[in-house]
Amino acid sequence: MKILMVCLGNICRSTLAEGILKSKVNTQKVIVDSAGTADYHFGESPDERAIAIAKENGIDISQQHSRNFIVTDFDNFDIIYVMDKSNYSTILSLARNNEDKQKVKLILNELYPQKDRDVPDPYYEGDKGFVLVYKILNKVCDVIALNIEKHYV
Repeated sequence: MKILMVCLGNICRSTLAEGILKSKVNTQKVIVDSAGTADYHFGESPDERAIAIAKENGIDISQQHSRNFIVTDFDNFDIIYVMDKSNYSTILSLARNNEDKQKVKLILNELYPQKDRDVPDPYYEGDKGFVLVYKILNKVCDVIALNIEKHYV
């Protein structure tokens, strides 16, 4: 099972989601990565606030580096979780066929089916924004990890 987490810059939400999910699954059987739809932060480490909130919760994301989503990610991943509707639309616009489109999911639909809720972008919200996003992603990653365990591993 290979899962890709996607947000805009790949330094906040998707990096946290990657780190959180990795902490909940057997990484020998489940590959988790992250990417962004924009190249604002290409090659950079996660935002310091994301690193800090992850560390407070026993997760080290400091070695991650931002990368862009590329079309071959459709070939390399089984599920592509996107953090918000804007990035969801961007990823769908890159899909080559229905098989690609079927892999793309709004991550919070795992908690709130068919509600199409966005994970808020904490970038301009300060430390409180990162705490909130961590809590949201931790909760949804619990559900994803349980589903993986039940259905895929």
